[in-house]
Amino acid sequence: MKRPLPVLAAAGSLLVTLSAADVALAQRPGGILKMYDPDSPASMSIHEEGTYVAERPMMGVFNNLVMFDQHVKQNSLNSIVPDLATSWSWNEDGTELTFRLRRGVRWHDGQPFTANDVQCTWDMLVGRSTAKFRINPRRSWYWNLDRVTTNGDYEVTFHLRQPQPALIALLASGYSPAYPCHVPPQDMRQHPIGTGPFKSSHKSPTSRFG
Repeated sequence: MKRPLPVLAAAGSLLVTLSAADVALAQRPGGILKMYDPDSPASMSIHEEGTYVAERPMMGVFNNLVMFDQHVKQNSLNSIVPDLATSWSWNEDGTELTFRLRRGVRWHDGQPFTANDVQCTWDMLVGRSTAKFRINPRRSWYWNLDRVTTNGDYEVTFHLRQPQPALIALLASGYSPAYPCHVPPQDMRQHPIGTGPFKSSHKSPTSRFG
């Protein structure tokens, strides 16, 4: 039976295009995005869920460091564009990937987004932090990640054990959002806090979020 899953309340703006010939409407804050899914996910935590059933409705709540350009039909390393990062660069031997981060970004609860949030997210993903995910289906993605370090609030570096040019493609995936360091992972399952254009608030204990 199909259940209405998330109802995402807008925290930012939604750009609507009526047709290729029409001029895009001006961005306006507010509104509700309703999405329907063929199944009911166990939680709203993208990092703890294994399929797109949770990922798809929650992608509007979160941001990645980088993402695939949505206007390009086929994903490739050349179609990766900034999201929470403004730029990135590799060291000479391809074992360090450094991101410079956007300033002035805030989580939906008003806390500032910093490099520490990125470090905490990937420390949890590789099982290095005190805070733990209940399940961690993509831990194996980061088998080559030695550690993540910060340089101030707006620079973060991924240190690899050996060169892995495709790492940035994993980070551009919809399964790779940054999580807030100040919110316990168990709270993210029912009350996800993101930096994206939409925010979610819990309405019922079953399948509806809004």
